[in-house]
Amino acid sequence: MEVVILCGGLGTRLREETEFRPKPMVGIGTRPILWHIMKTFASQGHSNFVLALGYKGEMIKDYFLNYEAMNNDITIELGKPLNAQLHSCHEECGWKITLADTGQQALKGARLKKLEKYIQGDTFLLTYGDGVANVDLAKLIAFHKSHGKMVTITGVNPASRFGELKIEGDNVTCFHEKPKGMGARIINGGYMCLNRAIFERLSVDDSCDLEYGPLERLAEEGELMVYRHPGFWACMDTLRDTEYLNKLWETGQAGWKVW
Repeated sequence: MEVVILCGGLGTRLREETEFRPKPMVGIGTRPILWHIMKTFASQGHSNFVLALGYKGEMIKDYFLNYEAMNNDITIELGKPLNAQLHSCHEECGWKITLADTGQQALKGARLKKLEKYIQGDTFLLTYGDGVANVDLAKLIAFHKSHGKMVTITGVNPASRFGELKIEGDNVTCFHEKPKGMGARIINGGYMCLNRAIFERLSVDDSCDLEYGPLERLAEEGELMVYRHPGFWACMDTLRDTEYLNKLWETGQAGWKVW
């Protein structure tokens, strides 16, 4: 099952960092948050990644193209570059990563639609490139398959300002992205499971969003469900968030570290 990670946004609320790098490359400890997200999926058996690149996407390409050399010991012989020998040190063996340029200005729906050709199965996973969690992916997928609807969103319950879900049972009856002046109780934490039928609701036009429009309509049609996640979830939206996540990592309290 492919894992799509949306990595193309500008990250304007984290301008202190994103002026120089894409938000998914902002670090937690010595690794970018993108690596932490991918480790969460890979540790649960999902290591086929499709990354939707946009703003400064070349930095993400460079990171993975040079991953082996930068994360292994290496023996080189000057004058004979083909004789370089890697001494395996990292644990990320078997990760398959498709790095797809989806445009500088595209909204999330358009980015996802442009990746359709890389999705082989009937079901795939999707998340944002700035949120970490200890979601049990096997339970998420089992829940998604049990109800037969098009999209399952992971619902989390921090004090936040992101997409609020109105829920009846396990059915999402209303989806509000970043509601104004509302005390969100259960919000969209990403970590979604989707049927490929979602592509019929999307367009490659850069103005096609995912939350505003498609998910709102799916909620009205009864095709959007929520998997409640009571465990750890946090996003890297501001400099304060970045400092918080780094403190958790440094003190051994990183709730998303399931590997």
